[in-house]
Amino acid sequence: MKVQKIVLILLLSASALFSADVVKIERMSMELATEVAKRSVESCRKKGYWVSAVVVDRSANVQVVLRDTHAARFTMDIAEQKANLVIMSGINSSEFISARSDIRNELNNISGLIMMEGGVAVKSGDILLGAVGVSGAPGGDIDAACANEALKSLNERLAFAAMSDDE
Repeated sequence: MKVQKIVLILLLSASALFSADVVKIERMSMELATEVAKRSVESCRKKGYWVSAVVVDRSANVQVVLRDTHAARFTMDIAEQKANLVIMSGINSSEFISARSDIRNELNNISGLIMMEGGVAVKSGDILLGAVGVSGAPGGDIDAACANEALKSLNERLAFAAMSDDE
């Protein structure tokens, strides 16, 4: 009986010691990522622009790609690169561009990144869930406005997203 207690104590101690070796990572559900992309495209469509929206997770893995009917295929690649810039920098692409225009040429040479407006962080409170990139409107400021409008329409859902225990 004494040996069993000692083994149990050692196992509990070891598990406490290594518990920090596993971290929980917040991720967007497929449903939320799809809604972000859909509302971004719809926002630009209401303004008269055909765009693509790409939603990436916090590791820059593509979750959703949505191209409006008449948007050029290149808009998908550009939207993804805009979203990747947000993940790389941790801030919206427009903010990063204005803060770091000195390294624009260098970053534009990195595969998967582009220094253009239209990449917006998707957050739940202060938790970065991913990013959405929009491309196809005549200006990155319009692309960003469409993404921001989409996120604003999902504000309540995003506010409570990280509080959910659902996986």
